[in-house]
Amino acid sequence: MGSRFVFTNGHTLQLDAPPIKHFLQANPGAYTTSRTHNNASCLLFWERHIKRLSHSIHILSILAPRLLFKTNQYHSPIVLPSNALQLLINDSMRKVLPTALKERSDGEELAITTLVNASLDGVNACQDVDEESLSQILDVHVHIESYVPLAFGTPPNGAHLALAGYGRPLPTAKYSDWVRIRKTLEKLRPPSVTELLLSNDGDQILEGCVTNFFVVCRKDLDSDVGKALPDYGNEYPFEVRTAPISDGVLPGIIRQVVIEVCRSEGIPCREIAPSWSEHEIWEEAFITSSLRLVQHVDSIQVPTEWQSALSKTWKDISWTKKQFQGVPGMITTLIQEKILEKAILEGYPISDMRAS
Repeated sequence: MGSRFVFTNGHTLQLDAPPIKHFLQANPGAYTTSRTHNNASCLLFWERHIKRLSHSIHILSILAPRLLFKTNQYHSPIVLPSNALQLLINDSMRKVLPTALKERSDGEELAITTLVNASLDGVNACQDVDEESLSQILDVHVHIESYVPLAFGTPPNGAHLALAGYGRPLPTAKYSDWVRIRKTLEKLRPPSVTELLLSNDGDQILEGCVTNFFVVCRKDLDSDVGKALPDYGNEYPFEVRTAPISDGVLPGIIRQVVIEVCRSEGIPCREIAPSWSEHEIWEEAFITSSLRLVQHVDSIQVPTEWQSALSKTWKDISWTKKQFQGVPGMITTLIQEKILEKAILEGYPISDMRAS
């Protein structure tokens, strides 16, 4: 696709739109990013994305209206009617997809970011939000650009991570202002690093700036872990760990799918923040996002002195590094395969959206 597109409420706004990070920085609101799958025939986990977007709007309207509204307006918390947001967004998508698909090259997928913000212009501040008033209050912006997924398992496509900052504010909602906030972390990004990790204490790793973070640990070398694990018949001598939502991480779509896959496959999985002090027992690591799905980790580096590191740049920091084997491990590969199966089962056919 030669250009990036931005559509607002189904109407073309820009045919030569800015990159997504610049678009998000310029516009307040709740957002979600999905992509097409199988040669742009369906949308990945679309209904899950709409549910999370609806939840984010509700959270922002209660806890941080300034992150949702275009101006400093007050409104009681926005509770969206059942399926109303999906109908509104799907209506926009029906209008924008023909243009985007026409410009797409064969073999490319589409990265689709849906940003929703609010305005009370012409609406009574005490008015209940119903399906009729929803389109008056909310603006739906759709940013679309081409996306070529990384080939899973190819050694050069592994992620290189560095621990660089504190956890995100208001982590239960996904909102565009985070793009501006996380820019301050870039001074700690070494040149080879592809994703920055977050921690509140320099040891318990929460997530990445744009990803969720998982490790696969040996469980036979950690007696405390062993006591805490359910009986899985010792089929797997490992457990998967990722930080719980209660620690302050974004409830990522693929994060939840990974947990579901582990349960269905009998892979021990605990929602507990991976601890850098135990990195010797980490056998595999991977990150997840709606664009990458699963990406194996090649290396992780952490400042040797956490508190002082945050006031420095990457060149002035002494790093401790863990190197993995360079290719996805057995558990990471199995999880990736099962996620692709679920992607097919839960794919939202674009043909259905355009016909509805």
